[in-house]
Amino acid sequence: FTRFSKHNLTSDLEVEVTDIQTYLRFLVTSTSGKYVPPHLRNMGDDKRKAELEKLKRNVKGLMNRLSEPNMSSICGQLEELYMSSSRKDMNDTLTELLLAACVTPTLMPDRLLMEHILLVSILHHAVGLEVGAHFLETVVRKFDEHYKNPSGGKECDNLIAIIAHLYNFQVVHSVLIFDILKLLVGTFTEKDIELVLFVLRNVGFALRKDDPLALKELISEAQRKASDMGSKFQDQTRVRFMLETMMALKNNDMRKIPGYDPEPVERLRKLQRSLIHRSAGGSDMKLRVSLDSLLAAEQVGRWWIVGSSWSGAPMISKQEDTTTKQSPAQGQVDAKVLELARKQRMNTDVRRNIFCVLMTSEDYLDAFEKLLRMGLKDKQEREIVHVLMDCCLQEKNFNAFYVILGEKFCSHDRRFQMTFQFSLWDKFRELPNLSSSTFNNLVQLVTCFLQRKCLSLSILKVIEFGELDKPTVRFLRQVLTKLLKETEPEELASIFGRISGIPKLGMLREGLKLFIDHFLLKSVLSQGAPEQAALLSERAQLATKAMEAKETKLKL
Repeated sequence: FTRFSKHNLTSDLEVEVTDIQTYLRFLVTSTSGKYVPPHLRNMGDDKRKAELEKLKRNVKGLMNRLSEPNMSSICGQLEELYMSSSRKDMNDTLTELLLAACVTPTLMPDRLLMEHILLVSILHHAVGLEVGAHFLETVVRKFDEHYKNPSGGKECDNLIAIIAHLYNFQVVHSVLIFDILKLLVGTFTEKDIELVLFVLRNVGFALRKDDPLALKELISEAQRKASDMGSKFQDQTRVRFMLETMMALKNNDMRKIPGYDPEPVERLRKLQRSLIHRSAGGSDMKLRVSLDSLLAAEQVGRWWIVGSSWSGAPMISKQEDTTTKQSPAQGQVDAKVLELARKQRMNTDVRRNIFCVLMTSEDYLDAFEKLLRMGLKDKQEREIVHVLMDCCLQEKNFNAFYVILGEKFCSHDRRFQMTFQFSLWDKFRELPNLSSSTFNNLVQLVTCFLQRKCLSLSILKVIEFGELDKPTVRFLRQVLTKLLKETEPEELASIFGRISGIPKLGMLREGLKLFIDHFLLKSVLSQGAPEQAALLSERAQLATKAMEAKETKLKL
């Protein structure tokens, strides 16, 4: 390379192209560590482009043939493509082609839209939540874009029709529909009134069934807006028609809504039920996500997708996002929650995240869905029960929120029942060391779990009735007293009947009978309360008969 000196480059006019290529090859080798020949460069990109084009052609061919009769065949072939291709590529391709087919400057036929959204719904249930979540987020972003910058066409109408049908086919929760309706009623232009009427005509009665209180509040807000701003409209007919439609929904009067025909949606719902082979064990697959969460997904993360990163969420990370401004109040709340988590000895990331979800959730359903979508596995998933138990027992006064949430987890999967059982067994061994408030909360928790049939009386089988200490006697006396006094006779017979006829629980049944006779009834009689003694005696006999019922049948 001595020829490539400043003198030679300026004076030698006969520098050959091959020498320049050799020099460039030397530079590439010295900087990147590996030389790629020119004929192989960009070959990976070209190959990927070819694969994406082939995938797009395959999906587009299936989409062009989509109709109600061949819905099953098309869905099966698309599922196979999901299995053989990258899910991201499939989600991007499917969303792009669906939007190209359904979002046009002209209003699309309702049947065509419903068939395409039915396809998304079936894939959402069969392949995974990320299919519907990706499509929904893209649709909502496009709706926000067209709503803020109208183009004069019917794109906004088509997009809101897509969102309405996503709700019809069980992909999204009513929370999103109410958020959009509140947005439209808040601005209250002629276009907004037209969109509100369209949404109510398509999904109004379903909204009334799912959340009548939210619909009532929406109607009140629309009436207030109409009285304040209605005079600015030259044509008052649409405003009156919207209010009449809302009142018809409130009164459940379908006849007063012109053009309302539930038959096409019901027919496709029946087809949907026949094509969805698995329903995630009966669990709810609807995405309970708000409009603000979808629009801010890039900043706060996609908590509604299983396995999605939560690193941007303030409850998980202490790092401030420099691209977004956080209000001082929000920062103080998050800091308080994190400090509270530290005081409660939530010493791992998983436990801290679970604790923050419990403390900041709106209700038990919100907490349940967020905890499930954290994507915890095996030992990490058991931490949900441990943190829930710790929070419940550390409260100054008993909070039934933890019972309802625990019941939801127990009904969701039996493995949560087993984890609750093992966790309670650990607490039974620690009874002598528990504080009075923790002891009382444990009594309330066990009693509520038994009354709601989340757990069986078999959880008491680890207690040695022949070697009872004072704390255990006090615990059993309080649990059984509350159970006998505060439970209806039919429910009481069912609770005690669950442990009858099981040979392994024979010692438990005998222990409970002796405890009720000697520690419970005699204690009440000694206190001189005849009315309570009579009630307890009656309920105790009922419980004893329920435990012996199946044993008598077996002997006969």
